[in-house]
Amino acid sequence: MKKTLFAISGLFLASISFTQAQDHRHVKPNPTNPNDTEYWELSIPVVTPGAIPSDAIVLFDGKNLDNWESAKDGSPAAWKVADGKMTVVGGKGNISTKEKFTNYQLHIEWQSPIEPETLKSQGKGNSGVFMQGMYEVQVMNSYQNPTYRNGQAGAIYKQTPPLVNATSKMGDWNTYDIIYTAPVFTTNGGIETPAYVTVIHNGIVVQNHTKIQGTTEYIGQPLNPVHGPGPISLQDHGNAVSFRNIWLRKM
Repeated sequence: MKKTLFAISGLFLASISFTQAQDHRHVKPNPTNPNDTEYWELSIPVVTPGAIPSDAIVLFDGKNLDNWESAKDGSPAAWKVADGKMTVVGGKGNISTKEKFTNYQLHIEWQSPIEPETLKSQGKGNSGVFMQGMYEVQVMNSYQNPTYRNGQAGAIYKQTPPLVNATSKMGDWNTYDIIYTAPVFTTNGGIETPAYVTVIHNGIVVQNHTKIQGTTEYIGQPLNPVHGPGPISLQDHGNAVSFRNIWLRKM
């Protein structure tokens, strides 16, 4: 994990897109009819389940990087696309989605490359998935590859270790299903509600509604700059990590 710099100009409130929930407090203080506690309006939206839910935004379908750009300068993403996957090209830098998001369900699959045993710890299969471009869920080859607890696969990098190590061996695919809620800031720049993340790694919960302490910093404490919507970013750490089947549902 290399330190990622974020250029944030000015202070502005986070813009959170959400659907207003109904007020389900009982109209009658002591309801005696079952109809008094049944709510019919508004109707629940219908989503067709499947490999990709019907309301999902497909961010990468294995064909091209049209939805992605360089995180550094917005130029075209320069990673390799072949065989239905995108692969880090060392030195080309992090890439980010062109679209920015707040709260969502994210599905992403990743594969550690076959690398020699001379590579150890953070030098092996290292990458990362950044929420809003600044909060990292670590991607790394943690299969029989010891490293610091808050730096292995499934960690909120340099903050919270995963509950368990569920990493597949080199060359096999891993799946992350990530539920993320963005921080909400007060008018004076304080934190009204912190960011939270749940991470399911290969079907196993490794982060359970974990509070994100702030930005991902390689050295030093997390920071909490006021910000609005942000991209999904993927890290170039120099390892040829691959990604596929990336989709997102706004919440």
